[in-house]
Amino acid sequence: MKYRGSANFDHRQEPRIGVLITNLGTPTAPHKKALRPYLKQFLSDPRVVEVPRLLWWLILNGVILNVRPARSAEAYSTVWTEEGSPLMIHTRNQAKGLAQRLSEQHGDRVIVDFAMRYGQPSISGAIQRLLDRGARQLLVLPLYPQYSGPTGGSTFDAVAEDFLQRRWLPDLQFVANYHDQGGYIQALADSIRQHWQEHGRADKLVFSYHGEPRRYLNEGDPYHCQCHKTSRLVAEHLALNEDEYLTSFQSRFGREEWLKPYTDETLKTLPETGVRSLQVVCPGFSADCLETIEEIGEENREYFLEAGGERYEYVPCLNDGEAHLDFLAHLVEGRIAPWVAHDDSPAKDVAQRAAAVEKAISAL
Repeated sequence: MKYRGSANFDHRQEPRIGVLITNLGTPTAPHKKALRPYLKQFLSDPRVVEVPRLLWWLILNGVILNVRPARSAEAYSTVWTEEGSPLMIHTRNQAKGLAQRLSEQHGDRVIVDFAMRYGQPSISGAIQRLLDRGARQLLVLPLYPQYSGPTGGSTFDAVAEDFLQRRWLPDLQFVANYHDQGGYIQALADSIRQHWQEHGRADKLVFSYHGEPRRYLNEGDPYHCQCHKTSRLVAEHLALNEDEYLTSFQSRFGREEWLKPYTDETLKTLPETGVRSLQVVCPGFSADCLETIEEIGEENREYFLEAGGERYEYVPCLNDGEAHLDFLAHLVEGRIAPWVAHDDSPAKDVAQRAAAVEKAISAL
């Protein structure tokens, strides 16, 4: 096996700290042709669909990939912009904003890149770019506030798979979750307060998170518990009573039972309980994407209004807002502090020795 390295590697290169933020992914275009390989990579991940591989291969390639790409392309076309997919735009801007904040403190000692778990830019490609720029310590920050196997776990799988092929492995830190971090909770609460200031309050606030099969919870996945803790902490910041908010789960797939209550079914029944106005926020998403803009912003809006609701509003994700970027920078700073304070990496030592030798030779 040939291990990956850099063709132009220089042992005298100044060592740096690399920060890699990641998100789920997006197709390159809202077209069936672009959706098929993206969906194939996504749905082939055993973390995403835990079904016996041979059976799932037959279902995926024989049925799903012949039907779903066209449907997904139609949905993506409703949220696509001139700059591309919303998720790509927001994640790129988050990386830029984070890099700016870290450079103010560390200059070019800390470098930032971003990647998508599925599609492009790939995690492997981003790791290579950071290593080529001198990263000898790597912090991976998946922008999933709550941990689950199909998101954070799958991201770690991709990093580990890349490392299996590398000649030189950097020191690694992996942020599994930040669902109860004070800065994150405060940013969420402030974004809701700002929405209230502009639009007024509604009868009820719904915290909607991406769903996953119920058996994941039964087998130990902490996602369900972390989602509920996030909701509770934000509600406490907003001084909400228990009957003023609820937590639900969206985007279920397949026939097995998923985490309940389901967002769509919940919104269909709320009007009959007297809820006439509703606001929905998605704290499990760090950036707006198809699932928030189209599914929550449009599809579920129709469910609520058709059931008798009178006013429906979606509270946008934190995206690249100042408070969100400040929190991410604070989170990163806390993690890399030991690296910043104590830098005695072999690469730096080699660089210093080489520089000393060159200086001595030039003095002769």
